[in-house]
Amino acid sequence: MTDTSSPSITRRALLGAFAATTITAAPTYANAAGFLRGAGDIRRIRMANPRNGETLNTIYWIEGDYLRDAVREISVFMRDWREDAVKDIDTRTIDILSASHNLLEVDEPYLLLSGYRTPATNAMLRRRSGGVAKKSRHLKGQAADVRLTSRSVNQMYRAAIACHGGGVGRYTGSDFVHMDCGPVRSWGA
Repeated sequence: MTDTSSPSITRRALLGAFAATTITAAPTYANAAGFLRGAGDIRRIRMANPRNGETLNTIYWIEGDYLRDAVREISVFMRDWREDAVKDIDTRTIDILSASHNLLEVDEPYLLLSGYRTPATNAMLRRRSGGVAKKSRHLKGQAADVRLTSRSVNQMYRAAIACHGGGVGRYTGSDFVHMDCGPVRSWGA
């Protein structure tokens, strides 16, 4: 797993984002069910990949502990689908995605446009678009590009900014928001 001790995201900032919302749903991840009896604090992530038809709806954190199998399931889901390559997704990125989704108060899953990217995929995307960074955090499993049909890019952007957890890019023309666990910063129009 990725080191989560980086000072670029604080536990307090993420807990603040989670405290602003309530997660109340039954788990779909089978091994989590036993832990949920009386559980107070859980984190869930819901995503769909429009390119391969896969969906994900899982609880990945319960009362201070990441569920290793659920985090692995998320990493597999967020793989580079072009090359079927998997890299561990940084749990800080998962937390930012989950917290911002909760702030938006929607049941709709994120549409995942890009999670982990191999160097070859990133280079191909750079050739096609000027907006792809050479040293993208996608290469490290530390970023995701997501969309919601029920919320605007500006609404998603503001929710992600409110988490104070990392980088947030607004891509209104392409209808998606980039979220990463790097230094807190924002860009886009």
